[in-house]
Amino acid sequence: MSDRDFVGDFLYSLAMIGIHLSRFSEDLITWSTSEFGFVEFSDAFATGSSLMPQKKNPDMAELTRGRAGRLIGNLVTLLTILKGLPSAYNRDLQEDKEALFDSVDTVRSALELFSAMLPELTINRERMESLANDPQLLATDLAEYLVGKGVPFREAHAIVGKLAASGKRLNALSNEEFRAASNAFGEDVREVFDVRRALQRRSATGSPSPENISRQIARWRELLEPE
Repeated sequence: MSDRDFVGDFLYSLAMIGIHLSRFSEDLITWSTSEFGFVEFSDAFATGSSLMPQKKNPDMAELTRGRAGRLIGNLVTLLTILKGLPSAYNRDLQEDKEALFDSVDTVRSALELFSAMLPELTINRERMESLANDPQLLATDLAEYLVGKGVPFREAHAIVGKLAASGKRLNALSNEEFRAASNAFGEDVREVFDVRRALQRRSATGSPSPENISRQIARWRELLEPE
């Protein structure tokens, strides 16, 4: 009669859902800023500023982020109730209901909101691809290129580190500058600075190759398909 472990486990799971939604919200909020410009919220899920006419506030994502604290608080509430109770039923246990029901309602509404909000996002593919093509992001790929030519990784890491610190963008370096850094660099070094090829090379399980991403999308669509 005094066992509430199942409630604690359930509240923990709901709190973790809230934390994941909070982190996702933070990503979307950051990506919607002018500094990033990756996504734009639909007017149905954002509000204007009472002062700045050009501003669009990602209110629904911010509220979802804030409610993670409420879900964590409900879990702590239950654990605090339980921590000092002697064996058998005590009237304190009636206080578990408010925390439990509130967490269920909070998570349900947050999930319903996200399922409606995400399809309405406008994705700025050109902006995202432009920034992803920054050659400095491919410094590791350049080091791996040298490894493929027989250079030990520690040495390759140091070589590319010096090139990156030269003040020039890596793809702007001349063939002579590459060869001055290492004789292992060949004419094919230019192929490294192709973000699509770089992603295709990341083919290990869990890596972000297009094939792996497509496989995961198909897997989750099958899992989430209503019966």
